[in-house]
Amino acid sequence: MFGMCRQAACILLVGAFLAACSASVPSWRSRTAPLVEELGRREAPKLFPQEYRSLLETFEHGEALYHVREDDKGADVYYQLAYQKAEMLQSGVLRAKKRRAAEEQQRLAELAAKAEEEQLMRDAAEAEARLRSRQLAKSAEVSRSTQKKNKESSTLQPTSYTVRRGETLPQISARTEIYNDSTLWPIIYRSNRDQIRDPKRLWPGQVFVIPRNFSRDEAEEARRYSNKYN
Repeated sequence: MFGMCRQAACILLVGAFLAACSASVPSWRSRTAPLVEELGRREAPKLFPQEYRSLLETFEHGEALYHVREDDKGADVYYQLAYQKAEMLQSGVLRAKKRRAAEEQQRLAELAAKAEEEQLMRDAAEAEARLRSRQLAKSAEVSRSTQKKNKESSTLQPTSYTVRRGETLPQISARTEIYNDSTLWPIIYRSNRDQIRDPKRLWPGQVFVIPRNFSRDEAEEARRYSNKYN
């Protein structure tokens, strides 16, 4: 490729020297020679090697007619043909450059779009991680709160009770930390039959078991029993 450009430059220099010595110069040569030289300096040999070689051959044929045979008219025909080829080649080079610029712009746009998409995916992943972290923290907080309530509940709801002087089973059952319901005293009575002979007679210092895990049906039955007993 370098040799082709060098060859074109040599042809133009020799042609210029011989033209200076000649009395008559074909009209198309002065327009064609600079264009051929310009295309040689640009990317025509690389982008369109066959077309550029054809251009050089046509121009060289004109040079041969002009300098060797001194056929100005015949040479001018080839110079004009070379000029037309040079114009077409110049347009092709410009189109190729524009196409390459457009492709480069598209490539950069695709890279930017890909980078933006990757950034959006990273942002989404980070947002999901933050949401998951908040959910885990909230779950842990709820769990701690539940454990605390259960602990407080177990602390506030004793499973045993020591009888005080003058207390009755309805009074014990009505206490807030026991059942907060005087009609549930039969539940205490049934669980402590080994200590209670008469539900109306309790002794100070007796320690009763306070059931906690009784069903709703057992509670209803205890209330019915309490109403009948009273």
